[in-house]
Amino acid sequence: MKISKIDFFGLEAVKMEAGDYEAIMVPSVGASMVKLYNKAKDADVLRHPSQDDIETFKTRPQVYGLPLLFPPNRIEDGTYSYEGKVYKFPITIPAQNNYHHGILKSQPFIITRTAITDDYVEVEARFFSNRINDVIYKDFPHEFECRMNYILSADGLEQTVTFVNDSEEPMPLGVGFHTPINIPFAGEGEYKMWLSAGEQWELSEDRSLPTGKLLPLSGRLLELRSSGMDPVGEGIEVALTNKPFFIDGKEYSGAIFANARTGVKVFYEVDEQYQHWTIWNNGGAAGYMCPEPQTWAINAPNLKLPHEETGFQILEPGDAWSATTKIYVK
Repeated sequence: MKISKIDFFGLEAVKMEAGDYEAIMVPSVGASMVKLYNKAKDADVLRHPSQDDIETFKTRPQVYGLPLLFPPNRIEDGTYSYEGKVYKFPITIPAQNNYHHGILKSQPFIITRTAITDDYVEVEARFFSNRINDVIYKDFPHEFECRMNYILSADGLEQTVTFVNDSEEPMPLGVGFHTPINIPFAGEGEYKMWLSAGEQWELSEDRSLPTGKLLPLSGRLLELRSSGMDPVGEGIEVALTNKPFFIDGKEYSGAIFANARTGVKVFYEVDEQYQHWTIWNNGGAAGYMCPEPQTWAINAPNLKLPHEETGFQILEPGDAWSATTKIYVK
């Protein structure tokens, strides 16, 4: 069990070691866990930047590690309203006139706690948004705290994200992770992906926004719950609802990746807070697949549907919200 401070291509980082796992987290870029490696299986799970990629990582962290999306995915015209309060964000996809992914993924967090025990190591990092630290506050005028807790043990990586509403008004809350899984992650072979997918959101062709219509899974998406889908090769970007399936008689919510030749598997397990997915592989030839768990659907604040369908939720003043994911190798 070990925690150490390291240099990661010029960035200050934290290295965690436990059991067969090694992990590296960069506090200054969204407290993202940029690397997760299992020595016993020689499994390099998360896409991580090389020295040549480090400038890209700083400006586009969503394609490396475990970047936090707040809010997740697209917001139509960069704006929405709740109870008369209007939120306006800069347009980040000009061709679609959409805002996407938030900027918390790029912000510096501070390490607030570390722990080493006989069974695990833990690192906690926090970000505070307020009138003085206004990089987010100017577009999202709520004082809040975001806390990231990483626990690494012989069982893998457990990640908990917590938001605390320190403002005096109800705060819209939508959270996701843009998680690029390396393909291949453990040697050459035929790789398959399974996902707890339920239905597919119909997206508009011009702006990739939900029309409000849910469709049954069809075509290769059916393989996500049966024989497994090829995660690379053919490009894909779809929005889905989450519906757990059963593994060995137990309910499972999340993604599973497997090297069919060697049998090495990566499990990305999410809790019930994440009721939506986007899956995206950047055209299919980039060498990774992103299963992106989301608490709300794409453009949820603007969808004219019940909140229980879209996942739109509110965090009341003084309240805290948390959700946990786990990544492990077998």
